[in-house]
Amino acid sequence: MILVTGGAGFIGSVLVWALNQRGFSDILIVDHLAAGEKWKNLRALKYADYCEKGDFLAYLEKGAFDGRKFEAVFHLGACSSTTETDSSYLVKNNFEFSKALAMWAENRGARFIYASSAATYGDGECGFADDVAEIEGLTPLNMYGYSKQMFDLWLKRRGLLDKFVGLKFFNVFGPNEYHKGSMRSFILKSFEQIQQTGQVQLFKSHRSDYKDGEQLRDFVYVKDAVDMALHFLDNPVGGLFNIATGSARSWNDLVKATFAAMNLPAKINYVEMPESIRNQYQYYTRGDITKVRASGYDKPLHTLEQAVDDYVKNYLVSTAYVGATVR
Repeated sequence: MILVTGGAGFIGSVLVWALNQRGFSDILIVDHLAAGEKWKNLRALKYADYCEKGDFLAYLEKGAFDGRKFEAVFHLGACSSTTETDSSYLVKNNFEFSKALAMWAENRGARFIYASSAATYGDGECGFADDVAEIEGLTPLNMYGYSKQMFDLWLKRRGLLDKFVGLKFFNVFGPNEYHKGSMRSFILKSFEQIQQTGQVQLFKSHRSDYKDGEQLRDFVYVKDAVDMALHFLDNPVGGLFNIATGSARSWNDLVKATFAAMNLPAKINYVEMPESIRNQYQYYTRGDITKVRASGYDKPLHTLEQAVDDYVKNYLVSTAYVGATVR
C-alpha cells in the first residue's frame, strides 16, 4: 500500500492518477476536503481508502493501520499559502504533523517522500542548489517557507535526509489546481482574466534591473513534477531535490504563451505591486536540477510553451474543467 497525504489536492491527485496509470490502486488517501470543490479531484481516481487529516494521527496512535504493509509514504499535504500569517497553525500543520508521520514511516520501514518547497530559498541570495550541507544558511521570506525549512532541518539533525526524500517544488501548475483559490497558478488566473476582460494584469517591477513583467520564475508542469516524484519511488536515493525545469522564464513569457494557446493576441496591463508583498517578492527563481539528473532522471521536460498549450487546450477550454480527468 502507498499512503498519499494531500491526495485530493493539486499535486497529490495527479500523483494518485499517475500511480493508477501504472496499474496501482492500493492507495490510502489522507486529506481535508472541507466545504470546497477539492473532492471533485477524487472522482476519477482509484484508491483503497480515504481518511480525513484531522482523524489520521489519532488512527495512527491507535494502530488502525498496523495490519497494512506500506511500501511508501508521499507526504504532500500541507497549508501551502504563502500569505498565511497564523504561524502557530503553520507549525502545527506543516511541521508537527510532518514529524509525527515521518517517525511513523521510519518505524515501519516505509519509503518517505515529502514536499519541501522552493520557498525555503528565500530571495535566492544563497542560490537555488539543493545541497543539504547548505540549508542552515537559507532564509525564507514567509512563514510558509520557514515551516518547510523547519522540517528539512529537523530531518537533517536526526540523520534522516540520507534515506528520506524532500522535493523542493518550484512554481508547479496544471490540471487539478482549480480549488486552490488565490494560490492557483497564474496560468489559470490569466486564462480567466482573458476570458473576462480580454487582457491580463501583471505587477510592475520595483527594481531597476528588471523591466515590468520580466521578473523570472522556474515554472514546472505538474505532469513533469509528478513524474520526477515517482522517480524517487523507483530509485532508493535520499536527500533534497529540486523539482523544477532548470530554466527561468518571465511572467511576460507565461502570459504570452497563454494568449497563444487561446489563439488570441497578447494584451498585458502592468499594475502597481501591493506594498504588503513588495518586501517578500521574489524577482528570480531557477531550480538547479543537477542532482535530479545525477540520480538517473533523464526524461525530457515540457517547455513552458508546450505545457501551457497542453493545459489550456486539453483542460481549461472546457467549461466544466473543475475536477477534470488528467490525461
